[in-house]
Amino acid sequence: MGNNIVETIIGAVVLAFAAIFLIFAYRTADLGAGGNGLNLIAKFDQVDGLQVGSDVRMSGIKVGTVTSQTLDTDSFRAVIGISIDDKIQLPDDSAAKIASESLLGGSYLDLEPGGSEDILASGDEITFTQSSVSLMDLIGQAIFSATNDD
Repeated sequence: MGNNIVETIIGAVVLAFAAIFLIFAYRTADLGAGGNGLNLIAKFDQVDGLQVGSDVRMSGIKVGTVTSQTLDTDSFRAVIGISIDDKIQLPDDSAAKIASESLLGGSYLDLEPGGSEDILASGDEITFTQSSVSLMDLIGQAIFSATNDD
């Protein structure tokens, strides 16, 4: 009889730790903050490594997330939807570029604020963009240029 009580208590402790872990994971992953901020779009020629849920950073600090990726069928450019903290007043001449976290890691969207007096509103487009750079293309160019110098 005493064995069942001990097993019940241990099971309850395990379930409590599992619930604490799930709450921690939910808050850390920012899953609940999808549309609560300033929603903007940016168009890029190439978005290699950028995924929905990737960080949007400014000065190295996470200020938002990538919320969508679609293809503009008229211009064949990638349209990236982002959501940033609504406390951030982003000038309308700001730039967005896709940067790599590391040589082997993923990518994130880096915002560089401009100097304009006009502020972007929800639904506006960031017009100054810089696409991602493919590491394989850079290696291929280096090898090709080294063989042509001979």
